[in-house]
Amino acid sequence: MTEFPSIEGDWHMRIGGLSSGLAVITDAGQTGDISEEGGQLMTSTGPRRLQIATGLARLRERAGLTLEEVAKAAGYGKSTVGRYEDWRNTGKIQARTVRLIAEAAQGNPAEIAALVRLADGTPDGWWVGGGVPEWLHPLVSLEHEADAENAFANSVMPGLLQTRDYARAIHLAEQVRQPADVVDRLVDARMKRQDVLTRARPLHLWVVLDQAVFSRVVGDRTVMADQIDHLIDQAQTPNIDVQVLPFESGAHAAGLGHFVSIAAGDTLRAVYVEMLGGGLYMDTPDDVGRYTTAFEYLRSQAADTTGSLAIMAEARKEYSR
Repeated sequence: MTEFPSIEGDWHMRIGGLSSGLAVITDAGQTGDISEEGGQLMTSTGPRRLQIATGLARLRERAGLTLEEVAKAAGYGKSTVGRYEDWRNTGKIQARTVRLIAEAAQGNPAEIAALVRLADGTPDGWWVGGGVPEWLHPLVSLEHEADAENAFANSVMPGLLQTRDYARAIHLAEQVRQPADVVDRLVDARMKRQDVLTRARPLHLWVVLDQAVFSRVVGDRTVMADQIDHLIDQAQTPNIDVQVLPFESGAHAAGLGHFVSIAAGDTLRAVYVEMLGGGLYMDTPDDVGRYTTAFEYLRSQAADTTGSLAIMAEARKEYSR
């Protein structure tokens, strides 16, 4: 069983450093180096943005400076510095801007070089221009680097476990005014996103499904039968665990709906909460801890993996009639 790392202790973010190692900037305002072997250098868009944003914020906080003070010293407006400290912003990152902000925040040469390398040295992932909605880029890019993902779904199957026909039915319902080629690109992107489950070091996915997911007919009965067959197969692979939260469990710890908690190494953790036409991303220790606790309660209320397979099999029978 893959557990998320403990949320106790200093929340810290590794940022790409020089060839000698990776710089570490902690909430306590301390910096140091760790070896390349010991650290995990994130290389894709979302993790890289998170590292840059966190690194710049840590430098500014360590120096005791406000956004206005850093902006004035760097020659930018307060909103620009604030945007660069917000990893969820999808605007273009400029290496020169990162350098000037880091210098204004009194970073040392190694820290500044590390942040600039992150801003300047990595191409965008396949999802940029690849049919993935822009608001979903942070989640997909985090999945690209992540070790583990926990997901709770209360109305439809999680995207990583959907069949093509099920995904198409979902997108047709959501994109009622979009042409067929747009829907096709969205479906292709969702299938491509699932590659993280079969790569050389696959993502460990742990899902808790509300039993209601099996009652909502997405597509038609044939689509549902195929989807449940696929889910049963996936649930028996080494890196995927699926638990079902039965109706009789009553009220539960995530009454507000679908969310994803994701972890890469022992330093990168974030939460994605699905919303209509977008999503909310959180990475503070309090928010991550709150959702980690909620998921633990959901797991305890759900049937175990063996019992859950039995529930899935029973649900499958409903679509054989």
